[in-house]
Amino acid sequence: MVAGWFTEDGDGFRLLGTRCSACASVFFPREDVHCRNPGCPGGGLDEVPLSPRGRVWSYTDGRYRPPSPYVTDPELPWEPYALIAVELESERMVVLGQGAPGVTVADLAVGMEVEIVPGVLHEDAETTWTTWHWRPTGAVR
Repeated sequence: MVAGWFTEDGDGFRLLGTRCSACASVFFPREDVHCRNPGCPGGGLDEVPLSPRGRVWSYTDGRYRPPSPYVTDPELPWEPYALIAVELESERMVVLGQGAPGVTVADLAVGMEVEIVPGVLHEDAETTWTTWHWRPTGAVR
């Protein structure tokens, strides 16, 4: 898990971003030093949970084992996965993430509503590295 990128609290599993108090721009991954908006005079950066749902903006499938530093067990067969770009309408941004286990490109369509869910990036005997996944909700625009 990358500290500060997501949380699982009373509102459920959510990505965490930051919002500039001067221009209201929202950033993900979070920004803790300065506003990334070049037209902004700068303001304080407040942590904000991002929308838990969005619409598929684009998608593709990962059919090959990525190179290092991606962690995989070379002894296990490679399992393809869906890679989904999701537009969060209220934040006006696109966030990339893997599809939840079992979600394939055949299950996706541009404009389809998806929700964020916790996922496992990798685990070994001592540690489980968590991440986020996108899962269709069943609604299509």
